[in-house]
Amino acid sequence: MSTERVFSRNNPWFTASVGLTAAIAVAAAIVGFVWLPYAQPNLRPSSLWDAICAAAGVPRARSDAVPVSTEFVTSKAIVTSGMLDHPSAASIGHGATLGLQCAICHVPDSAGKGDVPPLAGQYPDALYKELKDFKDGARSNSAMAPIAAALSDSDMRDVAEYQAYLPRMNEAEVRTNPAAPPIVVYGSPLRNIPACGSCHDGLKAGAPWLEGQPQVYLKAQLAAFANGDRRNDIGEQMRNIARRMTAAEIDEAAAYYGSQK
Repeated sequence: MSTERVFSRNNPWFTASVGLTAAIAVAAAIVGFVWLPYAQPNLRPSSLWDAICAAAGVPRARSDAVPVSTEFVTSKAIVTSGMLDHPSAASIGHGATLGLQCAICHVPDSAGKGDVPPLAGQYPDALYKELKDFKDGARSNSAMAPIAAALSDSDMRDVAEYQAYLPRMNEAEVRTNPAAPPIVVYGSPLRNIPACGSCHDGLKAGAPWLEGQPQVYLKAQLAAFANGDRRNDIGEQMRNIARRMTAAEIDEAAAYYGSQK
């Protein structure tokens, strides 16, 4: 039996295999961390270190970098969970006075009908966000824009707190509702579509309550998100979801929520 050690520098096969492996690793590192970053037309590293960091996925600050800007106004609203959960009586009273003009269009019996959503019982943070977006121009509507423009930040908070204070219409009414479609209950994980309730059941600040909203209104808003006409969603979340939904799924979701009480 041979007594020659396998893992020894005196073994030519061992030294050759180690040398070849090291050479492949060095070549792969040069190609992946140096050559490929410089070969990309949209990525121009200012130094070798920047190229290595870019290949490793670590962003490097560049003095000549041009900030990314959009051609439209994005939402500037800052909402947090529970930010309007404890309104004062004075705030609700002031909101009720300001809310008289809301009742012209957002009448209580608009639930499930027309293209104007009912506001009673809506989450206050969602109402505040939409009012601020109308005021800032992140969301456009010929009727809402001048109304929101006349409101101060405090006014918008008071209106939102008053509307949230009101009971949701027909909430206690018991009737048979259609079964929720799969896109509502499960979403579509393979298409990166979450279940609607994962945000709209009070689990995400700024996301509105959908049950009882008019079917026509919901369908129009989903379509607007999908084609980019509405762009006040933070992080483009709703636009990305609506783009991946089929026309049938949009109809199903709108019909289901519009039928709820």
